[in-house]
Amino acid sequence: MIPLIDITPLYGKDGAQRRAADAEVMRAATGSGFITVMADSKLLPATRARRAEMLKLFLMPAQEKRKLWRQKYAPEHSNIYRGYFPLLPGPVQNAEGYDMGPDVAHSRRADAGDDPLLGATPFPSEEALPGWRAATADYYRALERTGQVLMASIARGLGLEERFFDGAFEGGNSTLRFLHYPERDVAEIGEGATFAEHKGTTRRIIGRAHVDSGFVTLLAQDGVEGLQALAASGEWVDVPPREGSVAVNFGGLLERWTGGRIKATQHRVLSPGRPRHSIPFFYEPRVDAIIEPLPLPAVEAFAPFVYGDHLWQSMLKFATYKGMDAMRKPRGISQAA
Repeated sequence: MIPLIDITPLYGKDGAQRRAADAEVMRAATGSGFITVMADSKLLPATRARRAEMLKLFLMPAQEKRKLWRQKYAPEHSNIYRGYFPLLPGPVQNAEGYDMGPDVAHSRRADAGDDPLLGATPFPSEEALPGWRAATADYYRALERTGQVLMASIARGLGLEERFFDGAFEGGNSTLRFLHYPERDVAEIGEGATFAEHKGTTRRIIGRAHVDSGFVTLLAQDGVEGLQALAASGEWVDVPPREGSVAVNFGGLLERWTGGRIKATQHRVLSPGRPRHSIPFFYEPRVDAIIEPLPLPAVEAFAPFVYGDHLWQSMLKFATYKGMDAMRKPRGISQAA
């Protein structure tokens, strides 16, 4: 169900190897909706050493991490959308994490104004984490490029001009997220924990079943199992945490945009019985990008909308954004144009 594809040819020019890789990507994207990809490490630096360098963020003292907290958890802070969210008691949120925007790797691309989606990311100081910013920025840029070549491959597979999607994603607002799932005792969590049977054992569900809301997610795992995808048969299938590879899944908006040709697949995370880390990269367009039906046959018509409006409403479903509805007003197409 979850093929391993070497996408190195996608970064290059047209030729037999790139066409073969295109066919593999399209077969998986229109089938299972889940892929594991690998490439030359200079192109896709999803190595153990790079992950370890970036994940040092979680080893900082608590007082240093608190400087990065979002406004929801530290009202004196100005950052609403980006930053750190601490582990909460109870079963709803099972991880601590940290979200970064494009300002980790690029100069500010747009004036934030009153849009929290464009707000600055709070970063640890160079003194607190020497070399961290440079390593993370390099990884962010590499994953942006990977997202771009995958979308170009999908465009070719759909019969569109290969740069068709570039306009929406140029100057995009992609998110790089670090997640740490500590191993917690059920008694510590309290009532409401959910479980699943897997290979003859009962495992706690630490990431509920869901479909990502956007376009393409590139997920680096830390070699620890737990991620599963839902097969068409109804069976939950393990997504192997292959070293040097990145798991790719496609979001609900891309499925809708392509008239159901690209499949968005439900996935979840089971507790592996030990701490687990993951590093998802959500390849996203500009917040003012207008999403409208693609010029493809049999694509169901829908009213065009602004991506940032869709994104904000999607994020409000998560525990770390609950109750923040009033923080951002819909922009609408007239304001984005």
